Amino acid sequence: MTHDMEIISVGNELLIGKVLNTNAQWLSKRATTLGISVKRITVLPDNVDETAAAIREALTRKPQFILTTGGLGPTFDDKTLESIAKALKRKLVVNREALRMVREKYLAYAERTGSPNIELTGPQTKMATIPEDAAPIRNPIGTAPAVRVDLEGVVLIALPGVPREMEAIFEETVEPLLKKISHDRVFVEESLYVDGIMESVLAPLIDEAMHDNPEIYIKSHPKSEENKPHIEIHFSATTTTRREGREKLRKAITQLSALIVKNKGKIVLKEHCDLFSQNTV
Repeated sequence: MTHDMEIISVGNELLIGKVLNTNAQWLSKRATTLGISVKRITVLPDNVDETAAAIREALTRKPQFILTTGGLGPTFDDKTLESIAKALKRKLVVNREALRMVREKYLAYAERTGSPNIELTGPQTKMATIPEDAAPIRNPIGTAPAVRVDLEGVVLIALPGVPREMEAIFEETVEPLLKKISHDRVFVEESLYVDGIMESVLAPLIDEAMHDNPEIYIKSHPKSEENKPHIEIHFSATTTTRREGREKLRKAITQLSALIVKNKGKIVLKEHCDLFSQNTV
């Protein structure tokens, strides 16, 4: 069974090039190593209508998971939860559990700094205002809770955009969920480096190897100028066990290596990546 995920990154700062979208890269890598197939990454501005439309569109494809990042804070441009509510045609409500989480964070801050305990402001309460029938998720580092919405066959989780917070919530709450779902899958990868063969010559050889090894995805990555070809060939697969994955990779690598040598290419380095998930047997 294929376990699919889509990632929706929200923030004008991503679209104008001010901030590199490291969250999407980090999430896709972690999800992949857990046997989850990331099918799409969408980047959107801080706009309720556009984000709501993108969420509705993603839901029509029925991925098992949709993760959003960004837009959970107290400022005017933090609109992701409003967008989710609009996409699902639900009201935004102050959630008691989310409010408790936010209040505890500010009380702890007041205690550390010796500040007087004050009532939560409107912007602070905004972080506890989430779609109806959604569940807040504890933020172990920051203030704004993440939010989970369970739909028909789809789990939608809204994560903060601050990388440290997003990563902490993922590791504490989301990763165990993904491991439980994909307990029977493991991601394996390995790279082969070759010299002396043009990518245009290499392409049909890769096609042949992929045809004969349908579970292996093979991708070439040129590393130098065209007249001095140095190419990384990346092999990857999601399989049931580590042993099975290694055997399938070895078969594909052996076949493609022989084809490369036959076409006067030179294998200069075999770099073993071996990036496996923790839930392997």
